[in-house]
Amino acid sequence: MLDHVSISHQSGLILWSRSFTPTFTALAQTQASPVNALIREALIEGKARNEDDGFEKDGYSVRWTMENGLGLVFVVVFPALLPLTYIPALLQRTKQLFLSLFQPYLESLIDALSDRAGVLVADSGRSALRILADKIAEERWDRIFERCLKTQENSSGRSNRAVTRSVTAAAAAAAATGASSPGLSDDASNAVTAEEIAKNVAALKTRMKGRGKGRGREGGSPSPVPSPRKASGATSKLMRKWGDSPVTKEDMAALDYSAPAPENIQVDVDALVSNDAMGTRTSNGAYEVADWDFRRGGKADDLPSEEEILSRRTARLTLDDAGEPAEDESSWTNMFSRLTGKKVLSREDLRPVLADMEKHLMSKNVAKDIAEKLCDAVGSALVGKKLGGLSSVKSEVEKSLSGSMTRILTPKTSTDLLVDIQRKRAQPGSLSAPDAPPDPYTLTFVGVNGVGKSTNLSKVCFWLLQNNLRVLIAACDTFRSGAVEQLRVHVRNLGALGDELGMAMDGEGGPGKRRIELYERGYGKDAAGIAKEAIAYAKENRFDVVLVDTAGRMQDNEPLMRALAKLVTVNNPDKIVFVGEALVGNEAVDQLTKFDRALKDFSSAGAAGGGRRRGIDGIILTKFDTIDDKVGAALSMTYVTGQPILFVGCGQTYTDLRHLRVNHIVQALLSS
Repeated sequence: MLDHVSISHQSGLILWSRSFTPTFTALAQTQASPVNALIREALIEGKARNEDDGFEKDGYSVRWTMENGLGLVFVVVFPALLPLTYIPALLQRTKQLFLSLFQPYLESLIDALSDRAGVLVADSGRSALRILADKIAEERWDRIFERCLKTQENSSGRSNRAVTRSVTAAAAAAAATGASSPGLSDDASNAVTAEEIAKNVAALKTRMKGRGKGRGREGGSPSPVPSPRKASGATSKLMRKWGDSPVTKEDMAALDYSAPAPENIQVDVDALVSNDAMGTRTSNGAYEVADWDFRRGGKADDLPSEEEILSRRTARLTLDDAGEPAEDESSWTNMFSRLTGKKVLSREDLRPVLADMEKHLMSKNVAKDIAEKLCDAVGSALVGKKLGGLSSVKSEVEKSLSGSMTRILTPKTSTDLLVDIQRKRAQPGSLSAPDAPPDPYTLTFVGVNGVGKSTNLSKVCFWLLQNNLRVLIAACDTFRSGAVEQLRVHVRNLGALGDELGMAMDGEGGPGKRRIELYERGYGKDAAGIAKEAIAYAKENRFDVVLVDTAGRMQDNEPLMRALAKLVTVNNPDKIVFVGEALVGNEAVDQLTKFDRALKDFSSAGAAGGGRRRGIDGIILTKFDTIDDKVGAALSMTYVTGQPILFVGCGQTYTDLRHLRVNHIVQALLSS
């Protein structure tokens, strides 16, 4: 919503500028520019103007702030009709960041200016200006300003929404009690945001253009009411067919989609995989999925945070103060304490920083109670610790929090499924019959409705196929309509990919054996029985892995959780994988906690389980491509169960599966 921003010297030398609209880009090059008018009237002619009042010129509102020590002018231009309340905060923040980054180079440039007319001294001036321009590009000031602008816009939007909610609540309370609020006016209750004003201005300009065209017509007169037109036959509305008439056989045939799809259907193989998302092959030929990185694709950047930028100036001031001669013994003592780290942290020092850090973690989608526990633990660990002279309280808190999150996220058990699968393949299927085929490795996917269990099961299946393993998918979701058909489509697509990639046949399983099959028994059957039959079928036909797809269920539904525990007790899978969304915060903790508790309680009650308690063994987080760096759900889920994140799903193709590294999660959680 801004038109222009610039940073210049009082002499008129522009250090950096940016225009956001083509109209103002052209206007800024002319004498009629509002920035030129501001400099001419407020600085050159000396007309008294207050920064808080602003300056308006030709429909533009100009706000500015000064840095008197260096003679810098920070200017922002925006449409006068837009009430942008965040402009003063934006100007102050921009000034702080710019000075923190470039103050030494600015001082060199100012020294090169002559005292008379602000003309650059030929050699030293051009050199200082060139060095400053290079430094601005090196520090990526454009991107830093964009982030600062976005932050101020978001904070202003949140405050405006909060004011609107409070005004609305006050109006509703006044209406409910039948009393009028003296502090509430019609203007406040009908507050219009800056976005709505901008849309209204654009609509008004469009209407004015339309009226201008209407006046130019010969013999015509502008009329606000459009003339009625008769609907043509091509666009006329069809008569509605109501449901009070009997349904014919033709109507039933048109709505019947139960016929099986033709087997010779063509599959668009190119749309099933993404070459950019493909993993890599190791030296021993194993296929590994790519690592998730929150900086990939430009979703996040590696810019220093605003606090880090501002701390640079603080560090320079500290060093400058340390270099000054001491006046007495106390100043020597204070300086020595700063440099040797004798400041001891107290709870009063940590309380505001920990409060901000807790809010920051919650903004990253970390569950509220977990964010509180983490910050409390960090605070307890830092109380009484000595702080170095060039270290801030926030940096110490971030360092301690990083170590704490790393310990939580580090897996306590092996996450290498390929090693586990190969180990089980090497075991004999039966001690009495050593030549019997080995038991298949079984993965059971559980979770609530709609999180993407079947989709991510197929992604895991593609990864296993890439590692030359034979996979059987067991369709144990016998409740949801279309669940079996969905798996059938996935098996067909993966089979087509196998034909394309040369992995359709397997020599170890016998000639002509396909690497992937679907075991299904339709709907309305016992899921535990189907899974048991599928595992027996996989063992008989020498499949390496069985992927069991289960029906989604809410964590509070006890009958369905008992049925899931029965499936686990009867079949004893090697891993129970919880599939959850990365979009939820506190809800993720509730889902995972209750799934884990229900499985442990109900599976240990079964006679076949021998009293063994089975809980969640691993986690797959889905829809990771929609959250940018808000990866708090990964921390919350790992904190609750102590189980690792096996994979994350981040796209719509079979290759969109990622490994989640601990350092990447910590970086994303601490990024601003």
